[in-house]
Amino acid sequence: MGDVLQKVVIGITGASGAVLGVRTVEAFSAAGVETHLVVSKWGQQTLEHETPLKLDNLRDRATQLYSSGDMAAAISSGSFRTMGMVIAPCSMHSLAAISLGMGKNLVHRAADVVLKERLPLVLVPRETPLNDVHLENMLRLSRMGVRILPPNPAFYNHPESIEDIVDHIVSRILDQFGVAAEFSRRWDGAMRRKQ
Repeated sequence: MGDVLQKVVIGITGASGAVLGVRTVEAFSAAGVETHLVVSKWGQQTLEHETPLKLDNLRDRATQLYSSGDMAAAISSGSFRTMGMVIAPCSMHSLAAISLGMGKNLVHRAADVVLKERLPLVLVPRETPLNDVHLENMLRLSRMGVRILPPNPAFYNHPESIEDIVDHIVSRILDQFGVAAEFSRRWDGAMRRKQ
């Protein structure tokens, strides 16, 4: 079972916040976890719009990068053992497809595999405000055991940059898998006045 605990599937879909997915790949890799990455068509578009990165840059950061149309990829089967999956950011389209079991692309299929294998699935939905359909889909998934982790920033740690905010959110993602993430300051119970 040791090899299972060293592999995670990461999806990046077409919601704003591609940097969350990129940083998640980097953080899992730095912790010694194999990263099996799949980026949807619109995830790639958003990545290239919001960051200076291209898909090939992610190929260098992930252990394995799969095409979103490759439904025969290793991560499309439950026989490929992993510790679970995170989708960051997760578009409402992907969230809806996953909640209904509609595997239109490899991101959706990999999530379906994680669900059927009863492994941790963490979705980082990036939308606001939320409508009833969004909330009902999230509730349906939550009842299946999916962890819904909106990328809400914390301010008790006095972030000084966007990177600080992203790191805090990514540390919470890694927490869901029991992976050490000490690159972000945690709440220690001490109330301090900002100097």
